[in-house]
Amino acid sequence: MDPSRRVTFSCLALFVLVALGGHAYAVSTTVGLCSGPGTHFTTIQAAVTAAPAGGTVEVCPGTYAEQVMITKSLTLKGIVSGPNDAAVVVPPAGGLVSNGSDIFGNPVAAQIFVSATTVAVSHLTVDATGNDVAGCGAPTLEGIYFQNTSGTITDNVVRNQFQTDFADYGGCQSGLAINVESSTASSTVTVSSNSVHAYQKNGITATGAATGAVSPGPNVTISGNYVVGLGATAMNWPGGAGENGIQIGFGASGTVSKNTVNDNIWGGENTAQPITPGNGASGILVYASTGITVSDNSVGSAQFGITTNTDPYYGPGDNTTITSNKVSGTQLFDAIDVCSNSNTVKLNTIYGSAQSGVHVDDSCGSGNNNAVTNNSINEACAGVLLGAGTGTTFSPNTYFNVTSTTLGGDVCPAVVTAASAARGTIAKHASLRPSPYKPNRN
Repeated sequence: MDPSRRVTFSCLALFVLVALGGHAYAVSTTVGLCSGPGTHFTTIQAAVTAAPAGGTVEVCPGTYAEQVMITKSLTLKGIVSGPNDAAVVVPPAGGLVSNGSDIFGNPVAAQIFVSATTVAVSHLTVDATGNDVAGCGAPTLEGIYFQNTSGTITDNVVRNQFQTDFADYGGCQSGLAINVESSTASSTVTVSSNSVHAYQKNGITATGAATGAVSPGPNVTISGNYVVGLGATAMNWPGGAGENGIQIGFGASGTVSKNTVNDNIWGGENTAQPITPGNGASGILVYASTGITVSDNSVGSAQFGITTNTDPYYGPGDNTTITSNKVSGTQLFDAIDVCSNSNTVKLNTIYGSAQSGVHVDDSCGSGNNNAVTNNSINEACAGVLLGAGTGTTFSPNTYFNVTSTTLGGDVCPAVVTAASAARGTIAKHASLRPSPYKPNRN
C-alpha cells in the first residue's frame, strides 16, 4: 500500500521526515499502544488535514481532546492495538465551540463535523462530557454531524451530548448524538450498529430542509442501533426537552429497522406540574416525512412508542409502514400513534401501554384511510383508539387484557381521570404531542 494513502495516529509519536524518490515518508518512533508503518500524528485533525481525498485515517486507542472537521471524502476509523480498543474523542480543555452552521444557518458545536461528498466514520467513542456548552441560545451541541454528505456511521459509541445546565431550560433544542442533515435529495447515509445514550434532545436524527409538502432531504437507513435516553429522573421539571430516540423528518426519507430504543421521557411528566401542550417524548418519531418504513424495532419506556405526525406548515407524515415492532411500557400515552393519513400498522406486538395500543389520531388534521391489522395488543385501556378520521380498517387484531378492544375518540376517559388527579386537567389527548427536533428556520 502507498503510505500516502494511510494515515495512522499513535498515542505518542516522534516525527522524522526524509525524502525518498521524490516522496515524503515518515520514520516514526512510537511509544504507547500503536506502532507500524505510515505517518503518525498526535491529533485526529492533523491527520485528517494531511490525508489525501479518498484515504483512510486510523485512530489508535487513546483519548483525543479536540473537535474534528472533515471536508474531504475519506474513512475515519478507530482500530485495535493489542488488548486495547477504545479511541475516544472528548471536548478540548476549554469546551466545545461553534465550528460551523447547520443547513438552516444556525451555529453548531459538533465534536465531529462532516461536510464532504462521501465519508465513513466507525469504531470511535464520541463523548461530550465536559462540553461547557451553556444557555439555550448557545450553538447546538452535536456528537457526529453529517451535512449534505453520503456515507456510513457505524459501530460507534456516541454519548453524553447534553448541556451541563440543561435543567435550567425547558425544551432547549440542543443535544443531538448523531445528526444527518441534507438540503438536497442526493445524500444517502447508513447509520448502523451504534450505541447511543444520554442525549439531551435526540439520539439519531435525519432532517431535510422541508418548508412544505415536497422537500429535499437525506435518504437514511437507520438499523441495528442501541439508543437509550436520559429518562425522566434526570430531566425533571422545569428543565429538559421532549427526547426522541430516533427521529426522521422534514423531508428525509428511508427506513428505521431492528433498533432497540428505550427511556425517552419528557421530565415534566414526572412531577406534579400540569401537562403543558407541545412537549412530549417518543421512541421513534416520523415527522413531516412520507413513505417511511419502521420495522422490527424494540421500543420501551416512552410516552409515545412509535408515532407519525403531519405538520400544517412542514408537510405530511403520511404513508408510513409500521410493521413487526415490539412496543412495551408506554407511559401516559399510546404505543403507536398515527397522526397522519394512509399508514399501515400491522404485525406489531404491543404490551403494557398506559393508553391505547394503536391510536388513529385526528388531532393533526388527519387520521384517514389507515390500515391497522394483525397486531397483538396485551394490556391497554383500548386496543385501537379511533379518532374522527374516516376510512380506517381496524380488523383483525388480537387483544388480551384490554378494557375496550376498540374505542371512539382521542383519549381513554379512565386515563384522563387518573392523570388529572395527579397532574392537572388534560383538555384532550393532543395536549401532549411528541416534540420534534425543529431547528430555527431563517
